[in-house]
Amino acid sequence: LLSQFDPDNTGYISTEKFRSLLQRHGSELDPHKLEVLLALADSNSEGRICYQDFVNLMSNKRSNSFRQAILQGNRRLCSKALLEETGLSLSQRLIRHVAYETLPREIDRKWYYDSYTCCPPPWFMITITLVAFFLYNGVVLDRFVLQVSHPLYLKNALLYHPQLRAQAWRYLTYIFMHAGIEHLGLNVVLQLLVGVPLEMVHGAARISFVYVAGVVAGSLAVSVADMRAPVVGSSGGVYALVSAHLANIVMNWSGMKCQFKLLRMAVALICMSFEFGRAVWLRFHPSAYPPCPHPSFMAHLGGVMVGITLGVIILRNYEQRLQDQTLWWIFLSIYVIFVLFAIFWNIFAYSLLDLKLPPPP
Repeated sequence: LLSQFDPDNTGYISTEKFRSLLQRHGSELDPHKLEVLLALADSNSEGRICYQDFVNLMSNKRSNSFRQAILQGNRRLCSKALLEETGLSLSQRLIRHVAYETLPREIDRKWYYDSYTCCPPPWFMITITLVAFFLYNGVVLDRFVLQVSHPLYLKNALLYHPQLRAQAWRYLTYIFMHAGIEHLGLNVVLQLLVGVPLEMVHGAARISFVYVAGVVAGSLAVSVADMRAPVVGSSGGVYALVSAHLANIVMNWSGMKCQFKLLRMAVALICMSFEFGRAVWLRFHPSAYPPCPHPSFMAHLGGVMVGITLGVIILRNYEQRLQDQTLWWIFLSIYVIFVLFAIFWNIFAYSLLDLKLPPPP
């Protein structure tokens, strides 16, 4: 029936035509579905309805638009764009800015702007940045970074070392140490500038999952692909968040209304490339503490892979249940299979390959 109202096959029909269709055939629909469809038409500020949304509802696959419609009921959203609203306070402008930086759809941006209360605040990214990096490194260890040119840099209970891979906490705690102030500084900047807005929109649970998954994938990637090298730095988690955010922008390019998005993407890619290039150069630079090589760069690649798979699915589905996403389960299964493979690799491959690992610190 919807095809009769969309002769140009655009995938959309106007809300007026949609209402007339509901009035004509509403008696044939389930009352609850009819109520949700009417709520969607009432809350839609773009003046059109997506045919795929209609199909999703009729097949019991709730899209984000229907979730918003159910929550809002018959409440109408303002028809003008959120950017056009004037007289906002500083905090309101900040929330609006975050909405436009992270969400591609106007209805999602308006819903987020109207419902965000800063409770809870983005505690995960702030805590793991300030407490982990500064308080632990500065207060407990009396240093903010590890200098890889110093022979004592390996004598640390947090970094990952191939000889100490049986100490499972090292696959996570290596993020608390960095090889140089520039390594620490760039990761902190990216983590705060990208991670905090993402957590404000998507919540601590989703963002912490992406971050920790990137961290674990980073250390496991090193244990599989660069078996003789240690690992330090939070680049695995940071690159997972940044790559997920950038991929989400590319996939929703026309809907993203953030200012200077092309320039901002270019700057982010340049910074990431600079830091990655530095890590590659350091890895193959002659070690100041032979026979142990410098830290590996494979953690960066592990984080990127998590970001463009699990991360993209999480950021693309604002406030939608991931349990309903087929692609989410596919990527999660791939991630679990990789983790299991890496665990067995660590148990058996090192002895079977008879590698000459650097001595324990």
